[in-house]
Amino acid sequence: MNESMQALIIGLSALVAMFLLIWPKGGILGLFKRITRDKKRELIEDSLKYIYNCEYNKNCLCVDELKNNLSISSDKVKNLLHSLEETDLIKTENSKYSLTSEGRSYALRIIRIHRLLERHFADQTSYKDTEWHDKAENAEHSVSFEEANRLAAKMGNPIFDPHGDPIPNEKGQIPLIEGKSLKDISAGIIVKIIHIEDEPTNIYSQLVALGISPGMQITITEKSDKRIKFIANNDECVIAPAFAENITVAELNETEQDYTGFSLLADLKPGYLATVRSISKACRGQQRRRLLDFGIVPGTKIYSDLESLGGDPAAYIVRGTKVALRKKQAREIYISDIEKEDLNG
Repeated sequence: MNESMQALIIGLSALVAMFLLIWPKGGILGLFKRITRDKKRELIEDSLKYIYNCEYNKNCLCVDELKNNLSISSDKVKNLLHSLEETDLIKTENSKYSLTSEGRSYALRIIRIHRLLERHFADQTSYKDTEWHDKAENAEHSVSFEEANRLAAKMGNPIFDPHGDPIPNEKGQIPLIEGKSLKDISAGIIVKIIHIEDEPTNIYSQLVALGISPGMQITITEKSDKRIKFIANNDECVIAPAFAENITVAELNETEQDYTGFSLLADLKPGYLATVRSISKACRGQQRRRLLDFGIVPGTKIYSDLESLGGDPAAYIVRGTKVALRKKQAREIYISDIEKEDLNG
């Protein structure tokens, strides 16, 4: 290859490299600018959500906690707060930060997107309870407000997310949660869980492992400074008072106690027939649809046919069809009108 050809190739390569570097839409510099811009927007949106939650819970904004929540340095937090103030998203009064009306509207849009995504992941996918929050956190910044509204319409415009948090409507209106901490409920009281705080993750994961979820009715049987004992789905649960602070409940009168006198399908012995009364609200998404596809709906007669050698799964007869259910699934089905019946006779 002669020298002129080498020079031509080097020159063309340099032009291509420069083009790839500075091309506004697809170049490396353009890509770097978009990533930087997106990261800055995510920080702004996450900070507005954090400040809103502080105000909603009537807590003062702690700059150090904001720094830890966003995982950035102290200097970046200061610059971020200064930028939010310059763009009229927050204001300061007596050295305290608070959202402006524009900042509150922006925060509520992001919160709406996040909670709608959680509702979607809970009802329409097979993601685990402990995955909903992180999945929504990762996706919320890339979903537009219009896309979120279309998603809400498809889901029937839900009012609460799967943790019991209220979902702001399109106008930024948000219902207040009226309830008490489980820690403040006396023994002997029947309550309904209306909200479970999903942070910190380690506490939420343990509550999920106990099968605790919004919509569940529980009875407090024992309360002390060291532990709180209650009955949920005919099982006894024991948690520390610190865990109970993450559970918000509402007291129920007798007419509101939906499951009084009901049993669980998991406790139905072979050879007995019962009527399905309800499916627990903790049963969501594909699992709930599977039960409905089997015809397990309120009013349906269900017969316990036989158990496997280990007792799990068990076989049931529903509308003439034999189906197998795990104990975990059968614990989410409430029954009544139990009677001895021999369908195989």
